[in-house]
Amino acid sequence: MSNKVDPRFGRGIPGNGYAGTTAAEYDAGLRAHMLSVYNYMMSAVMLTGMVALGTFYTGLYQLFYNSNPATGALSPNILGWIVMLAPLGFVFVLGFRFQRMSEGGMQGLFWAFAVLMGLSMSSIFLRYTGPSIAFTFFATAAAFAGLSLYGYTTKRDLSRLGTFLVMGLVGILVAMLLNIFFQSSALALAISILGVLIFAGLTAHDTQKIKETYDYVAGTDMAGKAAIMGALTLYLDFINLFTFLLNFLGQRE
Repeated sequence: MSNKVDPRFGRGIPGNGYAGTTAAEYDAGLRAHMLSVYNYMMSAVMLTGMVALGTFYTGLYQLFYNSNPATGALSPNILGWIVMLAPLGFVFVLGFRFQRMSEGGMQGLFWAFAVLMGLSMSSIFLRYTGPSIAFTFFATAAAFAGLSLYGYTTKRDLSRLGTFLVMGLVGILVAMLLNIFFQSSALALAISILGVLIFAGLTAHDTQKIKETYDYVAGTDMAGKAAIMGALTLYLDFINLFTFLLNFLGQRE
């Protein structure tokens, strides 16, 4: 008698390819799905890094900033603000229209989003030393790998944790807006520490959620698009974790 997967044990609504699938086949399909998510995510991170590095070393970043003649300080110009805010628009488009978009269209937007993020992140090379950026990147990669592995393997339901973390994220955004006016270094440090903790938790939570989503999309034409959306989620977790870590691990230029 073959070892069938009992849909009663699945989370959510099984996809078309779920019924009649052996446990081994289901596990193989899940691993392939998660591998696709991680491949998209890691490729996007590397693309963002190469674009950021290239933009800085070629001097193209100067297109996005105005220099104060007296102090030499840089401030974003109109093009700079567009570059910084455009990725947010891409996230909304992918989030709200992915069901209507083709998989190829989503891939195009995903890679364009990674490029724009690279352009907007090129400024970190103006603020931090290269060795400290590299150290923080590898520290982030190690932490992300461990947290994502935990989210994938744990039997604990992290959905309640996710709700708490999203509430914390909203609080951080409010604090960051307030600190634009207060310019408090102590508040900035507190925001960075809380940001690291929140996105560490979200990495584990989102990985578990992406794993559970496979039950909905297995064997359907949504599987490819779900992999891209999962990659986008983990990409944002990684980038934000890296950015908050850099705020207090990075050495200033």
